[in-house]
Amino acid sequence: MSNCLEFTILSTWLLMNLLLLQSSNGAVNPCCYYPCQNSGVCVRQAADGYECDCTRTGFYGENCTHPEYWTWLQLTLKPSPEVVHYFLTNFQWLWNLINNSFLQDTLMRLILTVRSDLIPSPPTYNTKYGYLTWESYYNTSYYTRILPPIPDDCPLPMGTKGKPHLPDPKVLSEQFFKRQKFREDPGGTNIMFAFMAQHFTHQFFRTDHQINGGFTKALGHGVDASNIYGDTLTRQLQLRLHKDGKLKYQIVNGEVYPPSVSEAPVHMVYPADIPSEQRLAVGHELFGMLPGLTLYATLWLREHNRVCDVLKSEHPSWDDEQLFQTARLIVIGQIIKIITEEYVQHLSGYLLKLKFDPTLLFGQRFQYSNRIALEFCQLYHWHPLMPDSFLVDNDEIPHSRFSFNTSVLFHYGVEKLVDAFSRQPAGQVCGGRNSPGVVLRVSEMVIRESRETRIQPFNEYRKKFKLRPYTSFREFTDDEDIAAGLLEHYGHIDALEFYPGILLEKPRPGSIFGESMVEMGAPFSLKGLLGNPVCSPEYWKPSTFGGEVGFNVVKTSTLKKLVCLNTKRCPYVSFRVPLELENTKLKKSKEL
Repeated sequence: MSNCLEFTILSTWLLMNLLLLQSSNGAVNPCCYYPCQNSGVCVRQAADGYECDCTRTGFYGENCTHPEYWTWLQLTLKPSPEVVHYFLTNFQWLWNLINNSFLQDTLMRLILTVRSDLIPSPPTYNTKYGYLTWESYYNTSYYTRILPPIPDDCPLPMGTKGKPHLPDPKVLSEQFFKRQKFREDPGGTNIMFAFMAQHFTHQFFRTDHQINGGFTKALGHGVDASNIYGDTLTRQLQLRLHKDGKLKYQIVNGEVYPPSVSEAPVHMVYPADIPSEQRLAVGHELFGMLPGLTLYATLWLREHNRVCDVLKSEHPSWDDEQLFQTARLIVIGQIIKIITEEYVQHLSGYLLKLKFDPTLLFGQRFQYSNRIALEFCQLYHWHPLMPDSFLVDNDEIPHSRFSFNTSVLFHYGVEKLVDAFSRQPAGQVCGGRNSPGVVLRVSEMVIRESRETRIQPFNEYRKKFKLRPYTSFREFTDDEDIAAGLLEHYGHIDALEFYPGILLEKPRPGSIFGESMVEMGAPFSLKGLLGNPVCSPEYWKPSTFGGEVGFNVVKTSTLKKLVCLNTKRCPYVSFRVPLELENTKLKKSKEL
């Protein structure tokens, strides 16, 4: 009875406010209703009129809802994302045949083109403007936007649906994000993957929190290895040895590690009580925060210097500059290959073997450029991956002794850390209530940022990425308590914010992610990887990488090679926990 009364009061309040708006020469902006479907662009006409620009959407009509013939045929024949995912993650015998035939290249090309076509190129919107401007294109200090901001004259925070006030971010984080009990990823993801995710993405996710409005401090918008070499020329020069193309390093216990800040005086963020000898100097100023990040910084430092040795033996006449610049291009190529064939492969769960071969897109309509989108940055906050503590060489290390403790790297060494991180399960990202308490403030920050930049509701992004919008919170999540709580806070599924929607959505069966994370994240990832200049016809040739030897370093690179060519012994290294560990847990779950 009280729920009915509450609904009546709320409905009356909304109706009164809408009438007041309309009666005070403030007719509701019709674009606040998101009337234009199928990527149609809403253009306001006069006070209460609008027009949907359906150009090249494949649809027509007042709201771009009527498909043209070829669009109708394509939609009729096209299987749903659920069917495609099921097909790609089942029928192992069939995929064994496909992966060893010409069909692998055909399907890989199809995946790359279909996914990449979902990302506008050149970029379209930014936070300041809800329409196309030259500023949105050339001002790379902004993240780009896939959808324009919510109009700032809408009657409600999320448009025309939901409650008049959005819930407190701290309340949302405590109620829906905070871990109650560690829930590991059923797909076997480990924390070696988790640290790669952080190390890899921080080269292009560098939000400028000093300025409101979706600004980035990153000079590049893609895989530029600035997390290894520094994001400015000054930082790069301070990190370089200026001999044989190599980066500065120090020797500890007979092993190569990053130099200290006294040897490479770059700005690094460390607490005041960290001894100077433990303050390591690496490409990103925050990578001293976690030993998992300094581990990857050490591996790429060793790999860069190893590649310089390979190049010098092939080209003894090359000077320091040419050796450095060519080694950097090789490392960028290696990163893209490892991320495509192992990192993205693992995340997808596909039985189709993903292949890094830039020539698949040669001759296709494809632009070799990229801009990082604010929505991509938002969805990539995967803090549930982190465990409650870290298990290394039979020692349990809590977060309090793990953070900003580079002595962990020196004490255990690269091999033991790689082995331990590859064996320890990571958490399931989607589904809610699995974020460690120590990072909840980051979730609060992301939610506040999404409101400052007026990111459209979660369901509007579902539509943009050709997914069916949810009709209720109970359809959105299998957790009845979360569904009821979200309804109480938001009032309507169409008012659910983007970031909570991405993180709280029910995971796919046996998966680390929900449908939206995969279907929205994959286009951003693949466009960013294959849109790199290294993958273009002008760059993708032996001379770019110092000849066939350097070219072959790129084409044969793997995560295992990255580790084992730069350590004295080869530990277990993978993005997945060992199969025997997965089988043991599966057996125990069946017994229970």
